Amino acid sequence: MTKQEVADRIVEIGIVPVVRASSPKQAAQAAAAVCAGGIPIVEITMTVPGAIEVIAQLATTAGSQVLIGAGTVLDAETAQRCIDAGAQFLVSPGFDPDTVKLANRLGKLIMAGALTPTEVIAAWKAGSDFVKIFPCGSVGGANYIKALKAPLPQVPMVPTGGINLNTAADFIRAGSAALGIGGELVFRLRPRIGQRKRDYTGRAKLCRHCS
Repeated sequence: MTKQEVADRIVEIGIVPVVRASSPKQAAQAAAAVCAGGIPIVEITMTVPGAIEVIAQLATTAGSQVLIGAGTVLDAETAQRCIDAGAQFLVSPGFDPDTVKLANRLGKLIMAGALTPTEVIAAWKAGSDFVKIFPCGSVGGANYIKALKAPLPQVPMVPTGGINLNTAADFIRAGSAALGIGGELVFRLRPRIGQRKRDYTGRAKLCRHCS
């Protein structure tokens, strides 16, 4: 897929499941649960032991049906290894200019992290396709996204942190392009992940239609 196709798919789905796990096996199981639940996108964070090998395994087994992302990518060297393993997009909790440059040079989508307006502008100007607002729940949640979007409506923001089924609609109404969701979706509700996916995406689509 092209970078634009990946971006369009992320916005269409509306959620990015973030997998953090204590072992490669647990990460692979969580990713499989996400896919089985009907969510064709997963972000494997670099905090997972053997994360790059997990990405490579998913790229082989899931094929083109699932968007595979690498999360908590802190430098260009790690970004390159993730891309070589099959990652189609990169996510970082902060803004590293060299990582953004690499992603742009290789035509891969990147969500650089930011929190303050200055950081958001810096990441966007450097070429970040989306800007990950993290940790969003600690600084006002949906109200903070709404405040950022007022002067920066052109920046597609993906908040992470503090998002659950009760707050998802507020984040979408505030102007989020998509939502980064971790344990609330992936681990605690694994047996009901298909229903939970329908709940999240249904509310996202309804809010976009009404806004």
